[in-house]
Amino acid sequence: MKLYFSPGSCALAVHIALAETGLKYETEAVDLRSMPRKTAGGAVYADINPKGYVPALVLDNGELLSETQVLLQYVADQAPEKALAPKAGEFARYRLQEWLSFISTEIHKGFSPLWNPASTPEQKDAAWTKLASRIAHVNEVLSGQEFLMEGFSVADAYLFTCLRWTGIFQKPLTPYPHVLKWMERVIARPGVRQAMQEEGLF
Repeated sequence: MKLYFSPGSCALAVHIALAETGLKYETEAVDLRSMPRKTAGGAVYADINPKGYVPALVLDNGELLSETQVLLQYVADQAPEKALAPKAGEFARYRLQEWLSFISTEIHKGFSPLWNPASTPEQKDAAWTKLASRIAHVNEVLSGQEFLMEGFSVADAYLFTCLRWTGIFQKPLTPYPHVLKWMERVIARPGVRQAMQEEGLF
């Protein structure tokens, strides 16, 4: 498998999942600022992934998969013994999908106005107010458990990736002590550290 990523982007979640599985994989960075967007190897990224954004995963059979939620579940299913996702058909799998949907729509996309240079200060403040309410919900959940699910899952990898962005926008997580403790637990995992080191984030 080969993961196309941009350092620190949402693709980090998939990178973490790959590292956690212990499966063999390759990575190639994509320069999202170049026009046309190119990979570290000089390829035009749109020729690989017509959507133009990361992450994208090229499978060993040549198939290409994209979309973070899909990739996280696919990678987890390649190493079921690692328990990064409940088995398909189990009720817990729907809980995982519930978390992945919440993270994608309410947190990941919630950062969009903060990234957008065209957003006004008022729009950015409104976006953060909404994000803060979503993080408060996560904080409440984590007050009674170590991870989002029974154990570390791909949902934790995705949420961790998104909440790292609060540092970029100087939005401290100190009002959310359970989230902070959870972040410490996640970053202490060897697979998480491996993925971050491979992206130059350490």
